[in-house]
Amino acid sequence: MEGMHIMPDASVSLAPAVPPTPPIPLSALLAREDLALRLIAGPADRDTVIHWAHTSEMADPYPYLLGGELLLTAGVHVTPADATGPYFDTYVSRVVAAGGAAIGFGLAPVHDTVPRTLVAACEAHGLPLLEVPPQTTFSGVARAVWQLMAQARLAELRRVTEAQQRLAAAASRPDPVPSVLRQLAQRLTGWAALYGPDGTEIASAGRAPHDAARQALAHLTDVVRPAPTTTAPPTPPGTPVRTPTAPAPPPTGRPAPAAAPAGRPAPSSATDTVAGSHLAAYALGTGQGFVLGVSSPRREPGDHTIASVAAVLLSLLTVEHRSGTGAARSSALVRVLLGTAPEEVAPLLGTGRWVVVHARPETQAADAVAAAALGAALGSALVDLADGVVRVLLPAEREPGPQPGWALGVSTAVGPGDWATADSQAARALARARATRTALVGHGTRPGLTDLLPRDEADAHAQALLAPLGAAPALIETLRTWLSLHGSWDRTAVALSVHRNTVRQRIARCAALLGTDLDDPDVRMELWFALRWA
Repeated sequence: MEGMHIMPDASVSLAPAVPPTPPIPLSALLAREDLALRLIAGPADRDTVIHWAHTSEMADPYPYLLGGELLLTAGVHVTPADATGPYFDTYVSRVVAAGGAAIGFGLAPVHDTVPRTLVAACEAHGLPLLEVPPQTTFSGVARAVWQLMAQARLAELRRVTEAQQRLAAAASRPDPVPSVLRQLAQRLTGWAALYGPDGTEIASAGRAPHDAARQALAHLTDVVRPAPTTTAPPTPPGTPVRTPTAPAPPPTGRPAPAAAPAGRPAPSSATDTVAGSHLAAYALGTGQGFVLGVSSPRREPGDHTIASVAAVLLSLLTVEHRSGTGAARSSALVRVLLGTAPEEVAPLLGTGRWVVVHARPETQAADAVAAAALGAALGSALVDLADGVVRVLLPAEREPGPQPGWALGVSTAVGPGDWATADSQAARALARARATRTALVGHGTRPGLTDLLPRDEADAHAQALLAPLGAAPALIETLRTWLSLHGSWDRTAVALSVHRNTVRQRIARCAALLGTDLDDPDVRMELWFALRWA
């Protein structure tokens, strides 16, 4: 394999051979007019890159080089005899063996010119040799290298950030998988393909590479694909269905990459180079054998990060489809919007009884990320965020527990036809949880006096008693909360997120409209009975 590389396991810690900064082309350093550097030997190759600058006057700098350095020296270690003998041939060969990228030789104060034997040795070993004029300091060269690296790093971060935004937008389109592949191919100026567990191309986008590279990429996916399972998952959403075919044989003269041995986890990614095409394969996180393959004419800094973002998005898309929950939720939503009754939609989401949970963070406002995390912790993807309150609908068998940093109100277990009632119960339970600073409050389920009366008679009595407040829902909610908290002004204010004086004014207004004394316990009992049915 030309330049084939397999990413190590995440659990294996390896020290990087070069700094985690983008290298800079040697040509960019030569283009700095303030340095006045001159290439006097070695190849003028635009692919030569510098990872950092290092100054050394050691006769043998080999033990102190990591690779990729611009080695700066003034020739202090060179004697007059060395300048005419075989010294520089050995010196340059050692620098090349250590992975040095280029040598910068400073004129003055030791040497007025670059020794001819050094020029000849660099030509012979193919190592670029730069002449550093007397007015240019080595520290100035090193500073220029880091400045160019900082500029390259900033450009890389901007490119990656923009690519992340475009890929995320593509994932939200009606055809998410093809859209992500198209966007990835544009960002890498190449070709991107999604491979199924059997090695078949499910979808692709961009300019397809030549046959040899395409076949090599198909076989590179085998390197990162986990051991096959007995049942293959279905095709991801939004992708064309193709008839599986047997994988093509490897290109002539190139052995197929070896897959991971049985019992050993496959690597997360692998790269290769075939006839000028840079190939990369990324295993999707579903663990079901889906692989992202990428081919590009060149490999730029940030390409790996961009492709990894696309792999994460495709992993989420394939998981969503494989589990079937995404399609089921979409079907349920469409049916409800079209007027289907909740009890008829519920079987798409699950069977049995349900509970509704209302939640608020204790210290800061809820956002979409926090809402999704809470839903995951409670074991449900049916999450809604509105007006700072997170509502979660989950099967009753998944009994919710207290969540650190949250106040939760939980309804009783109900059938789909009573979801609206459960929603109101959870809202009242959350108000009580916040007022009493309790992590979780459940709606009461004990039988009461209200269960002794026919429902129609109880409804009629409640409506008649609360009729004076009917045009002011805020008054009814304030009265209900105030009574549930035993007439506490402060706790009611906390539960309703209003000032305590607002609570006093509303309760006084309720007393005036009802024409009754709210300090009378019999009156409070009657009102609480009515509010239970309101």
